[in-house]
Amino acid sequence: QVQLVESGGGSVQAGGSLTLSCALQGFKVRYTCVGWFRRRPGQEREGVAAIWYEGGSTGYVDSVKGRFTVSRDDVANTLRLQMDNLNTDDTGVYYCAARGPWNSDRCDSGSWSIVRPFDYWGQGTQVTVSS
Repeated sequence: QVQLVESGGGSVQAGGSLTLSCALQGFKVRYTCVGWFRRRPGQEREGVAAIWYEGGSTGYVDSVKGRFTVSRDDVANTLRLQMDNLNTDDTGVYYCAARGPWNSDRCDSGSWSIVRPFDYWGQGTQVTVSS
């Protein structure tokens, strides 16, 4: 059974940091595309960052480049998102997501942020940044 369990959300002041974690059960993170998405108030779900396949290539939405770092722990089979220098625009519900290893929609620098191809989703964790 595939399961994604997130942890690490919370409240922080602008300029602060948070680390999100996502434990994946059911298949290995290093053999697929896994990422973080968020839904900010009044907005559509958007891709934040992703890491894919054994090469570990990564992608980021422009608004978080230089502030967020996506990584994975292949031994623990977890995905992480280190978020530094947070601002109020980062407030939202954050979801981890994974494409199944059998998914023919391959992640690359141009497609990692598309929501539809992701097969599995975590329950979401709230991140609130106050000024």
